[in-house]
Amino acid sequence: MRTMIAIDPAGPGGPEVLQAVERPVPEPGPGELLIAVEAAGVNRPDVVQRLGLYPPPPGAPSILGLEVAGTIASGPRSGERVCALVAGGGYAQYCVAPEGQCLPVPDDYSMIEAAALPETFFTVWTNLFRRGGAKAGDTVLVHGGTSGIGTTAILLGKLFGLEVIVTAGSADKCARALDAGAAHAIDYKTRDFVEAVKQLTGGRGVAIVLDMVGGDYVPRNLDCLAEEGRHVSIAVQRGAKAEVPLWQVMARRLVLTGSTLRARDRAFKAAVADELRREVWPRLGEIRPVIDSTFPLARAGDAHRRMESGGHVGKIVLEVP
Repeated sequence: MRTMIAIDPAGPGGPEVLQAVERPVPEPGPGELLIAVEAAGVNRPDVVQRLGLYPPPPGAPSILGLEVAGTIASGPRSGERVCALVAGGGYAQYCVAPEGQCLPVPDDYSMIEAAALPETFFTVWTNLFRRGGAKAGDTVLVHGGTSGIGTTAILLGKLFGLEVIVTAGSADKCARALDAGAAHAIDYKTRDFVEAVKQLTGGRGVAIVLDMVGGDYVPRNLDCLAEEGRHVSIAVQRGAKAEVPLWQVMARRLVLTGSTLRARDRAFKAAVADELRREVWPRLGEIRPVIDSTFPLARAGDAHRRMESGGHVGKIVLEVP
């Protein structure tokens, strides 16, 4: 039996539970590819899973990691450079991925850059463009502007003609968001983002709010929307319950929607991958993912500490030996 190094914690806990262990190399099933992993993205859901609050879906490995980049390790496509969205198993030397969720690594992209693409690109494409219906000329508000999701929304917004307003928690982070291509950045610790959005849009409001905060932000977000505006929820960092002013929803014909990604079926994810391959991948040469930092696989705990510190800007990536 072939073995590999992986991060597969025995139980929930702090970053210290992320120790390198030996595990069997997984066997791909029908419609799956075995990837020799060179880099793996670190995402907020990994932290929540480590804490024991986000169990993997049925059939997914307990090994952490939702996105990888590497080379196909066996079969007729052996040696091809791919990045992939996976339901788990990314923090390892080998990972199995559904073939429909694999995308080619652009020739001028490093594996580290490629590993920073799948999770946030699938998420932003699905929610901002599909569910939110973003189109050229729209102004959108994105919370967490320097997170992996936030920087990806900025990049895709640039590609497709959106005016992206973001919030961030410091003047430095606002500056970094502007450097990445945001049209405006609001320091939510020193300014009321609702009033700021009204000033920036001449009182009209934005077409879409992409929200990962939830809780008491929801009614404030609705205040930021223009008529026919769309509120898209993708996380609930400040709580899963919110008070919604229904009169506003009715009077201004607002839409509240949202989605999760990890538990969706392979057919849905393959369809999103096909859209990305057609609409986004030919233009990846025009943008680069924002990389905050890299860590070797054995220091996955330090990567999680970096994410939990809140100081990161862009993506954190593990390098896999």
